[in-house]
Amino acid sequence: MKKILFAVAILAVLVTVIVAVPSGKTNTEYLRIHIRADSNAAADQDVKYAVKSAVVEYLTPYLAEVHSKKEAMDTVENHLDEIEQVCDCVLSDNGFAYKSKAKLCREQFPDRTYGEVTLESGIYDALIIELGSGSGNNWWCVVYPPLCFVGGESNGTNSIVYKSKLMEIINEWRSHSK
Repeated sequence: MKKILFAVAILAVLVTVIVAVPSGKTNTEYLRIHIRADSNAAADQDVKYAVKSAVVEYLTPYLAEVHSKKEAMDTVENHLDEIEQVCDCVLSDNGFAYKSKAKLCREQFPDRTYGEVTLESGIYDALIIELGSGSGNNWWCVVYPPLCFVGGESNGTNSIVYKSKLMEIINEWRSHSK
């Protein structure tokens, strides 16, 4: 029985990897996130990364269980007010008077490479978070499939670590079955 479960888990991982790798198709399979700082001042850029960390931490438990882009979009849409509250709390805690605005929309993105994964330029569905005026440099990530990265705080591309909830579950299951 354990061998069958392990084989099913491996098959699920393979399917997840195949779905997560860009295939040159349309951009309809991705949900991106774009956090725009108020300005390019060092303090605004620093708080952008603090907001990014808080938003990723907030959304991860909700998005860990989604199995489609539609589910991811529905989940994000159902939490837009809470996302803004998370952002506004970080802004306030860091002494900023401006607020955030979170929305789901379709937006043009340029080519973007995350390590070995390149997303081609095009129009993507995205969670857009504007901090204050939203006119400063920004941070990008992919919400679905779950390609959000940690590390590389300077520009979002260095020291990339891929996170997979499915692999965490499989590794936990394997450690308990020994």
